[in-house]
Order: sequence, then structure tokens, then C-alpha cells
Amino acid sequence: MGTDLRFILSFLLLIGFTCSLCAASAPSWKVVSPDGASSIELTLRSLGEADYPPQKTRLYWRAFFRGKPVVSYSPLGLLRADGDFLDGLVFEKAGEARKIEEKYRLFHGKRSLCKVSAAQRTITFRNRDGGRLEITLRAQPHGVAFRYAFPETRDGLFIVKREITGFRLPGDGAVWLHPYDKASKYTPAYETYYKNEVPVGTPAPGPEGWAFPVLFRNGDGSVWGLLTEAGLDGSYCGCHLENEIRDGVYRIRFPDPGEGNGTGSVEPSWRLPWRMPWRVVILGDSPAAIAESTMVTDLSPPCALSDTSWIRPGRASWSWLSDHDSPQDYNKLMTFIDLAAEMGWEYTLIDANWTIMKNGTIHDLIRYAKRKNVGVLLWYNSGGPHNTVTEKPRGLMYSRDVRRYEMALLKKWGVSGVKVDFFQSDKQNVIKLYLDILKDAAEIGLMVNFHGCTLPRGWTRTYPHLMGMEGVKGEECYSFDKRFTEEAPRHNAILPFTRNAVGPMDYTPVMFINNVYPHKTTWAHELALAVLFECGWVHFADRVSAYLNLPEAPREFLRDVPTAWDDTKCLAAEPGKFVSIARRNGREWFVGAVNGEGKERTVDFSLSFLTPGRYALTLISDAVPSVHFKVTRKAVTASSVVPVTVRPYGGFAARIVPE
Repeated sequence: MGTDLRFILSFLLLIGFTCSLCAASAPSWKVVSPDGASSIELTLRSLGEADYPPQKTRLYWRAFFRGKPVVSYSPLGLLRADGDFLDGLVFEKAGEARKIEEKYRLFHGKRSLCKVSAAQRTITFRNRDGGRLEITLRAQPHGVAFRYAFPETRDGLFIVKREITGFRLPGDGAVWLHPYDKASKYTPAYETYYKNEVPVGTPAPGPEGWAFPVLFRNGDGSVWGLLTEAGLDGSYCGCHLENEIRDGVYRIRFPDPGEGNGTGSVEPSWRLPWRMPWRVVILGDSPAAIAESTMVTDLSPPCALSDTSWIRPGRASWSWLSDHDSPQDYNKLMTFIDLAAEMGWEYTLIDANWTIMKNGTIHDLIRYAKRKNVGVLLWYNSGGPHNTVTEKPRGLMYSRDVRRYEMALLKKWGVSGVKVDFFQSDKQNVIKLYLDILKDAAEIGLMVNFHGCTLPRGWTRTYPHLMGMEGVKGEECYSFDKRFTEEAPRHNAILPFTRNAVGPMDYTPVMFINNVYPHKTTWAHELALAVLFECGWVHFADRVSAYLNLPEAPREFLRDVPTAWDDTKCLAAEPGKFVSIARRNGREWFVGAVNGEGKERTVDFSLSFLTPGRYALTLISDAVPSVHFKVTRKAVTASSVVPVTVRPYGGFAARIVPE
């Protein structure tokens, strides 16, 4: 080998060695969950890719689960109108990792008592102008999270022009995610269909990008994760993800300008100090861990209410889906109050345009419901200039003084709660409106349900009178979306691992009789949704006759099924294909299982989640034809395995009671 060639090779080796030393010596800070399963690492380094040029040293993060990489080096940073917190950052200090052990209660959700075990650490950087940026890292047994903060106290209002946060998912993995809505009269409302197991890096079908949450798995399926947000308050906007996935990175995106009828700023602004929402990655070795997770509420502020005695989850009859004009007719609404009374349901929901009721008044209806021991829930339009929807009552929930006056009036009338609809924006001004409604309702003593709305971000822990949120393409779509017939079975088998994994979901389930568009799902599938989908208020979607004419077993099931749970176990987890969830209330268990595929399957229904003892099982499964039920009653124990034949697009429901 010639001298020149040896010199060149030696020089190249020296460069490689020097670069590896540089990479190895890049400062990094790590947090590991108390059980060692999850970890998150922050580093200040140069990666030199795409819009992150090699001459720039920037912040990146990555995450591991059980020693396996889950999110590889992904960008961090913010651009504020008055300062760059992306380039030129210098490490200032790192706080000690501290262990967090706490317990809190939920009035409704996956379990009543939530236990948190986490490790958390805050690292501080300075930009070129001396401004400080804090990044708090957190690791729990089944997930990691981080959040930004500007810790200084300064006068004035500060604007975040751009957030650089990204999530680099496994390149050989797959995702379950849905497109973000294009702004319109009724959107965004998180009401699009989920893409079922598409390759990581698949671009969104439209320029609006992808919505949270995003379910993903690595290449061999040994690690699963869910991307979402938590701890969002009125100081920031709700975010989603860009449509193009450059370098395999899903990047944060602010709301679109047209949202909320063009009102409000796209860029969030606030005073200092300022803490941003948590960026969350729920992790597990199967999608069951995602469905069971309470991490979104774990990361949210504690309950803000001193008196919670008036909060009462429950079931409601609901007339609107089977008859859109029924809220304007006292006589029709009476029959739904009678239904609630007959079924033992706590509430009836009076939907849009009840202010122009004929054959009686809202006061007549409230008095009638009171005699039947049925609580009344009233619908309201959230607008306001942020929507142009004309349904009434309108303009009573937007302004604080008007809203509080109206709420006080409702409390005086004996109304239990409100359903507030049509928000159409994730901009900061509308996020603040949600929270203002919740704060005022808490003071006055009214429960709240949001429709035409954003995604849950942990508010049910802070404001436990928030009973549910829509933010999903639900059963009402049988009324106006022809495609729903085909999509619903698969859609239902995805939602427990995506939308319903992050908070209560007002899907308005259990519709047996065909509406405008027919069902492919069996009646046992529909019955199972009462358990499969979690929400503090469950609004049963069908007409009166559909429930009263049911055979005894399914009718009794709907009379007794709770909406608040002490524990949740995901028994079978194949997103888009098959899911089975067991939920406990007191000593009783209820189970819901659905088949998202058009082929029959035999399920070995294991009762191993039970504690020792003998139980009475009532199993309601598919029959032929699909509008009938098969009922099986038998004694079981924790060692029992019950074979169940599940028809195409079928399902089963079960109730298990200690003997």
C-alpha cells in the first residue's frame, strides 16, 4: 500500500473516530421509570438532516421500552416571536430526577382509583439572548412524556410562532391514525375514519395532516405506542401533526387559519412563566396496555372542585338520532322520558331546538321528568362568532356573564347538565372557551358534555363534572354518511386503542334498528358497545320501541350496565380486527367484544381476570339471523374458558356476578 493511500485511509479513520467521539460526548440527560421499563433521553447534538442542517446543534429526544428503541432521535424546540429557542441553546442546569408516587380518583373512566408511579426531571437551557427554556422529562411504567416551559417572570404577552417537536417512529412499523379535518362549518371535530395498519411514514390524504391520537407498533409487534397530548390549558392551542412525514418524523402542527370561522390566532400567546402541554407516548408490549392506560389523566392537574357530591354518571335516552325534529315536540320527548324511567336510566337528553318546542314547554317537560325521577340534560350551541350553526339555543354559552346567568337559571329549573356543541376549532381562544364553560359549570353545579369538539386531554381529572366528549365519528353517522355502513365494524375495533384510549367518548352507541343507512354489525355487536366504549354519560341512540321490544336478557343488560367503572381489563387486542374489554363495577364484571372483520371466528373467552370464587355468567352472543341473540347462562370460575362463536361483524356481551 502506497504512502499516500495509507495517509488518506488514516485521515478518514481519524475523522470517523473524531465524529464518533463527538457523538458519544454529546451531552444527554435521561429519565427511567421506577420499574425500569420506560425511559426518555434528551440530548444536545447535531444530526444534520433535512431542515436540521449539520452546522446546527439542536435538542433531540428519544424513548425506549424494555430496552427497545421506540422513538429514535426526534427534534425539539420552539420559536418565540421575541427569541429563538431552537438554535444556539446552551445547557444551564439539570435538576435531580425525583420519584412521583400518587393516587387519585376518577368519577368515571377506566378505573376509579388510579395509581401513578413515575420519575421526572427538568433540564434548563439558555438561548443566545439569555432567555430560559425548561424541558421536563417524565417516565412511567407504560409511557414517557415531556413538556416545555418558559420559567422566567416578565411583563407582556409572548407568542410562540412555531413548535419544532417531532416523533420519529420505527421505520419498519405500522400506524393506526386518522386525517385531521379540513376547516368547515362543522369541522374540525375529529370525525374522520382511522386508517387501519398503514406503513409508518404514510402521508396524510390531505394537506390538513394527521390528528391525534396515533397508535403505532414496531416492526415485529413487540412494542406498541400511542401519541397524544395531555395537560392542555387555555395558555396553548390544541395541536395535530403535519401531512408529510420527512425523515420518518411526525411533526407537531398548529391549528389551521380557517378553524373557528376564521376567529382566533393560530399562534398561541401567553404571559411568563408559561408551561406548555405534555407531549405523550403511551407504551406497552401489546395494544391492550394502550386501551387500559390512564396516562393522559395521570399527567393532568388534580381535581379543582371542592364539592363533588352533585356529580353523577349515568345512562340517557336520546331522541334526536331516530327523529331529528323530536326535540321540538313535547309529546315525542315524553316517550323518551318514559323509556328512561322504564329502563332505570338516570337521564334524558333534549337536543337542539328545544326552545321552539310545540305541544308544551321545556318547563312542562322538566316537571314531567321530575315526576318520573329522570334527570334532564339540555343541548346548547357553543357559538359565538367561532361557528355559523343556527340551531338553538345559540349565543348563551359564549359570553361569561350570559353563560353564568343561563347556567344559574338551569340550576334553578332542576336541570342536571348541558351538552354544548359545535366548537370547530383547536385554536387557543376556543380551548379557553371549553375551560371557561367547565369552570362556570363547576361553580354552579352543572355537569357538561361536549360535542362537535376537540380531543380529550385529561380534563376529566381536573373537572370531573365533564362527563364526556364526542370527538369521534359515532353512530349518528348512520343518519347521514353512507360510508359508515362499511366502515363501522372495523372502526369500532380500532377506537378502544385510539380515541377512547385517551378519554371518555360519546359515541351514542347501541342502535339496533336501521336508520337512513343499514348496519352490517349484528345486534350482539351493538349491545357490546355499551361496555366496549367508555363515557360518563352513555346516550343510547335508538328509538323507544327498539329497547322496549328487546328479549329479556339484552333488555336487562341495558337496564343494569353502569357507566362508571372500578377497573378495566383488555382481554383481546387486535386493532381493526377483534377487541374484548372487561370492566368491573363493584363486584360485578361486564364484558363487550366486537368483530371488526367479515369472517366468523371462534373465541376462547377466558375468565382468568376474575378473583377466586364462583360466579354466574350471562353471555349474550350472536344468533342467526343477526338481529337475534343467543343467551347462555352458566356457573363459572377464574379457570373457566367459554367458547363463543362470533359471526362476521358480530360480537358478544357478558355480565358476571358473584354467587
